[in-house]
Amino acid sequence: MKFLKSLKLQATNNGVSTGVNWIKSNGEKLQSFSPVDGKLIGSVTGADAKAYETVIKKAESAFTEWRSWPAPKRGEIVRQVGEELRKAKSDLGQLVSYEMGKSLQEGLGEVQEMIDICDFAVGLSRQLHGLTMHSERPGHRMYEQYHPLGVVGVISAFNFPVAVWSWNAALAWVCGDVCVWKPSEKTPLCAVACQNIIQSVFKKNNVPEGVSCIIAGGRNVGEWMANDTRIPLVSATGSTRMGKAVGAAVGQRLGRSLLELGGNNAIIITENADLDMALIGAAFGAIGTAGQRCTSTRRLIIHEKIYNKFKDKLVHAYGQVKIGNPLNEKNHVGPVIDKDAVKMYLDAIEKCKAEGGKFIVEGGVLKGKGYESGCYVKPCIAEAKNSFAIVQHETFAPILYIMKYKTLDEAIALQNGVPQGLSSAIMTNNMRQAEQFLSQAGSDCGIANVNIGTSGAEIGGAFGGEKETGGGRESGSDAWKVYMRRQTNTINYTDKLPLAQGIKFDL
Repeated sequence: MKFLKSLKLQATNNGVSTGVNWIKSNGEKLQSFSPVDGKLIGSVTGADAKAYETVIKKAESAFTEWRSWPAPKRGEIVRQVGEELRKAKSDLGQLVSYEMGKSLQEGLGEVQEMIDICDFAVGLSRQLHGLTMHSERPGHRMYEQYHPLGVVGVISAFNFPVAVWSWNAALAWVCGDVCVWKPSEKTPLCAVACQNIIQSVFKKNNVPEGVSCIIAGGRNVGEWMANDTRIPLVSATGSTRMGKAVGAAVGQRLGRSLLELGGNNAIIITENADLDMALIGAAFGAIGTAGQRCTSTRRLIIHEKIYNKFKDKLVHAYGQVKIGNPLNEKNHVGPVIDKDAVKMYLDAIEKCKAEGGKFIVEGGVLKGKGYESGCYVKPCIAEAKNSFAIVQHETFAPILYIMKYKTLDEAIALQNGVPQGLSSAIMTNNMRQAEQFLSQAGSDCGIANVNIGTSGAEIGGAFGGEKETGGGRESGSDAWKVYMRRQTNTINYTDKLPLAQGIKFDL
């Protein structure tokens, strides 16, 4: 495929890099099979212990120089990275689609997110400001400032194989940090491609080797990072189970963790909703990326007055969905990532039925021409109760659970009544309902939307969630502060030294 050649990908690729240089390793061989057609795209050799040590030492060394570069100069590097991503958008978008299975438009959209975060970070590089305040002591001034933190470890997931890395890297770089990236073992080629794209920028600008590192590999590499005291911050995206393990390991050594974990996202559809608008938000939220977004819509909480009407509209919409090769833009839904995901999908359906769930759109695995990979599944809908064990669990697949409510208080209680707290939405034209949903007595999620679905993130706003979603924030707002250490300074500009609280200490 042409885009593989353009991205300088080989049949066998090195998966360990410190920037411009690639490091030989004897680590785990990661084979990347496309869920689109089941074919082997290529393989990546992961990091062994020796290569890992080489990368971390190089990153540490690079940090001592990189932190001294003026922030706007670091921002200029990120600007140029954004320009290279613009040139490579079509090729990288196709790779994302082919290696992960999301639609081509979504793959291109993910690369656009990378470009957007670069633009955001460039502006940010001139706004890394603290506060100035008055001291209680006369002739003193206080201020706070932010300094680079050090080596930032990034552990990303398969569902957004390039965007999540860029959210972290672009902000960390302008903050003066260096990055070590462990990509998902299910999408390693996307990481190699990203490094290939940005190498020219780093080489041209004499960026220290070690500012942008890759250490491909399996779970063991992630464990090395989580337990490494030389990595003060580990940003991890993935399942709640994985996040708990990373958080515990990093916490044990009193490091920092930025966790972006599972979502069990709901849309409340009120009796005052624009049903056509609600349908678009719900359908894309549930089936986009084959239900493999952390912000995918898992639950619809529908007012009893419009329940049957909206259910019929939803069933009709699902009947229009085209499933097939995601590189064909006529198709709405591509495959799930692999056969393990298919098994998880089928198990969830059986568990739902066992608990009393009634499927109004049946699921199943597609077979025949165009579905040879065995990873294409039917988006399905079940009438269920929020209390079902399977509904409380996040299944990374296109399964939508729908349920009724009578009062908005009841709906909000259902919305909040799951362990996860990432994204939420309400569809209503009633201002009181919208404001209640957004109030302290409303959604308990990190993201709460009105008349827009749960799915997706927008550069500029802080992305993340509460409860078992981990509490981390990435991408926008003041998320940059997590990549820095804060320092409070007091300056005495007099020839006297008054002590705080009026304490007398005369010698």
